[in-house]
Amino acid sequence: MTIEVRPVRQGERAEAGRVTALAYREFVRPGEQAWEEYLDHIADVDSRADRAIVLVAIEDGRILGSATLELGARIDPDEDPPLATDEAHIRMLGVDPDERGRGVARALMDACFDEARSHGKRRMSLHTTQRMSTAQAMYERLGFERLPDRVFPDGFVLLTYERALGEGPGVVGAGSRSPT
Repeated sequence: MTIEVRPVRQGERAEAGRVTALAYREFVRPGEQAWEEYLDHIADVDSRADRAIVLVAIEDGRILGSATLELGARIDPDEDPPLATDEAHIRMLGVDPDERGRGVARALMDACFDEARSHGKRRMSLHTTQRMSTAQAMYERLGFERLPDRVFPDGFVLLTYERALGEGPGVVGAGSRSPT
């Protein structure tokens, strides 16, 4: 079968959210209420699909994973700083744990790069956490570089990554990185 990546359809939003939350479930430790609430947020594709592009990876009619791409505005404008005019931002990339290791995340990332370039964006940013070491390794293989961490008042840390967008899927652009 071939993995197809495309924008989520209305009737697929609940399943896309379920699969993405399932992908994050392993990072929740017992008693971490904030992570449990974040899983609910991740599963709510309806709340973000009209403000961002939600891409799904599908094979044989099944959703294998999804990614949310912010292009012009943030999903949570009260919580996140505005996007720069040349910046796109990937959020909530998740792949069904049973489908990992097959290139699903890479296909979603490549589709995000293509979509961002088609909207004139020159760089891509994203956040992740220390717990997501496999994701960190993939981002670094794709040419992302670490920027200063985003530290919240309660001490929670998001690792910040950014890369230039070149021509074609997965190609790192030449030249210097724009400041955030």
